[in-house]
Amino acid sequence: MLREFQEFIAKGNVMDLAVGVIIGGAFGLIVSSLVGDIIMPIVGAIFGGFDFSNYFLPLSSSVTAVSLEEAKKQGAVFAYGNFFTVVINFLILAWIIFLMVKGVNTMRKRLEKEKAAEPAAPAADVALLTEIRDLLAKK
Repeated sequence: MLREFQEFIAKGNVMDLAVGVIIGGAFGLIVSSLVGDIIMPIVGAIFGGFDFSNYFLPLSSSVTAVSLEEAKKQGAVFAYGNFFTVVINFLILAWIIFLMVKGVNTMRKRLEKEKAAEPAAPAADVALLTEIRDLLAKK
């Protein structure tokens, strides 16, 4: 069983997946920072200086806090501002991944066209093989 596990781990697809997950996690943090630290403050400024991360509706009469963090300690809240931030986060990440896939597909199409434009097997190889065949036939 240990040998099977070693063979499984040694396969290229597993390593590619591991690298993709690690890079994806790091990229997710970058996008979170972009949304939370750059985009949402600009959106908040456009809409009158609001901080969307603190938008919530209390679901209990015992919630009297002004910030989301404190309100969660007091009881149940409907944190729609935080959800809005996460949705924007997702949309940005999905757009960037779309652009990356589109770029890779464009590159693949270009490489396929270049490969198709290359000449087929050179005629010299065919002529050489024909000559060898003829020499063998004479013997």
